[in-house]
Amino acid sequence: MRLLRLRLAMTSKIAQFRFEIARGKMGNVTLLLTPRLISLKNRVRSRDKWETTKAIMLLLLAGCFWIGIFIGVYRVLTYFQGIEVIGDLLAGRLLSMIFLTFFSILLFSNIITSLSTFYLSDDLNLIHSAPVPLGRIYLARFIETIVDSSWMVLLFGLPVFIAYGFVYSASFTYYLWLMVVIIPFLVIPAGLGITLTMVLVNVFPAKRTKDIFLLLSIVAVIILYLLFRFLRPEKLVNPETFSAVAAYLTALKTPSAPFLPSFWATEAILPLLQNYPGTPIFFLLLLLSTGLALIVIGDQISSYLYYDGWSKSQEAKKSTISKTRVIERLITLFTRHFSPQTRALMIKDIKTFLRDTTQWSQLFLLAALVVVYLYNFSVLPLDRSPIPTFYLQNLISFLNMGLAGFVLSAVAARFAFPAVSLEGPSFWIIGTAPITIRGFLWSKFFTSLLPLLVLAETIIILSNYLLNVSSFMMLLSSLTVFFMTFGIIGLGIGIGASYPRFNVENVAKMATSFGGAVYMICSMIFIGLIVILEAWPVYTIFMSQITHNPLQLSQWITIWLSFFAVGVINVLAVFLPMKIGAMKLSEMEKLMDI
Repeated sequence: MRLLRLRLAMTSKIAQFRFEIARGKMGNVTLLLTPRLISLKNRVRSRDKWETTKAIMLLLLAGCFWIGIFIGVYRVLTYFQGIEVIGDLLAGRLLSMIFLTFFSILLFSNIITSLSTFYLSDDLNLIHSAPVPLGRIYLARFIETIVDSSWMVLLFGLPVFIAYGFVYSASFTYYLWLMVVIIPFLVIPAGLGITLTMVLVNVFPAKRTKDIFLLLSIVAVIILYLLFRFLRPEKLVNPETFSAVAAYLTALKTPSAPFLPSFWATEAILPLLQNYPGTPIFFLLLLLSTGLALIVIGDQISSYLYYDGWSKSQEAKKSTISKTRVIERLITLFTRHFSPQTRALMIKDIKTFLRDTTQWSQLFLLAALVVVYLYNFSVLPLDRSPIPTFYLQNLISFLNMGLAGFVLSAVAARFAFPAVSLEGPSFWIIGTAPITIRGFLWSKFFTSLLPLLVLAETIIILSNYLLNVSSFMMLLSSLTVFFMTFGIIGLGIGIGASYPRFNVENVAKMATSFGGAVYMICSMIFIGLIVILEAWPVYTIFMSQITHNPLQLSQWITIWLSFFAVGVINVLAVFLPMKIGAMKLSEMEKLMDI
């Protein structure tokens, strides 16, 4: 009965919505945004105590990150101010790099978000069936895209700009001017991203609309690399490459990319911070005119391309990758040692992953991450360090275990943590299938295990090879990261099962949910404990090798106790979250039966 009333209420609201449109009240873009505002207001009002507690915990966590960013930037800027002549130049170049990073992130984020807001959102059928001018739809979706793609960058960018204001003792005018500069700076990547999305949706065949993500992943890596290379950051930390101080100063003063909005935003803000006669109004006008021009251009392009692209995006696409003979054999080889029930679920998950371009195309970005990660180790100037090279190589190798663990946690947050939620509304089928909830979770565990193990060992072995570490460190770090991967996946699957979201539209948002925050915190604690527990045994064994002194019995006992504790923590990280997750899902299944 309650469900019937809810459906009648929803039908009444939709009818009222159509009536208001027919009367011409939809002329205001605000009315198109009203459903989202009402939904947000209802979510706030309907929060129970648990929801309020989660919101407070998320705010506290965000506040800690916020404070950490502020302190880090503040200390760097304070250090720069202590450097005569070039301190302000370095601070200005750092601000330019920050704006460039934000711009590149916003550009890619807007491309992904606009595909959802303009083409894949569930309410578009209702909007398009109403007499709403396309220009109003474009502006409303433009605003939604900016909000969805920019809020996190803006939130975590604020402490950076506030730190600049504190270090340079900026007046209140700086903060007002900053708000004026930021708005058009956010509009520009949104305009570019939305326009590019509309073009790509029309270029790609209708049955492969989501294959846009494959191209976007590759293009994003290339764009990010080129934008980063424009700044030539290596010159900032290696003045020895310059023949004279004057050449170094000239390189710092030379605009790295004067045609980019990041440079315009930097030049619009710096004069108010460093009190030098610049042209901030000119660069603000550049930002404003470019942003407005992109809105107008996008509006005109949408009148020609939008409806055709939206029509294509509603069509289905065929899958080819998961049906190839090589893929079929690899899947069979990978799953043949599991029980029939587990094997069936694993095959289903693997084929679903391969059929969803939005999922497997991210492997290109992951490959780029590995390349950049390894490249950084290959260019480390260890020979110029005052610390002995052999000692420094093994020290970095030890710290690399923790760093590799953090990389794996981030990857697992995207692939392992949402694995349970990816079942979506059809999760009820699992409850009726001849498999237990525990078996279901372990199938998710083993599906994620092999790919992450390959990634983990590739990172740790190749980075150690580039560092030319000792055989002991190579063996220890390889084994540590190998078993650490089990714990990271166990945490991801277990916590993901404890906080499932079967109705989520965008899987990428799972990592930023409350459960995602809990998973990241737990995985960081887990990795930190492993590294801390192994620190003393590694140091003791390493010093024994250097000094050629044999280890005492008490030292051996402590070493083995430390490694035993590492093993216990790994076992707990695998089995405890999986057990709790199975209990949570079982309770949910009982409630669904009721």
